[in-house]
Amino acid sequence: MDPVEEPTLRKPLGALAIFGLALTWCVLIASLSRIVGQWPGWLQPAFYLVTGILWIAPLKPLLRWMETGRWSRPD
Repeated sequence: MDPVEEPTLRKPLGALAIFGLALTWCVLIASLSRIVGQWPGWLQPAFYLVTGILWIAPLKPLLRWMETGRWSRPD
């Protein structure tokens, strides 16, 4: 039987950080809507598709930190 680990604040803090990241990203992208709205119709969905995927990039190290307490992979 594995010993029970002591709970840490990493997971609740990480969840708050994810929420804050998503909220900040949404506000940032929405604030660009006037500029993006003037672009050609075919370019607008491409912009929103790319920016909709890009916000996920910082999640990997954050999720790793939440799980292990380290920002980078162990070598």
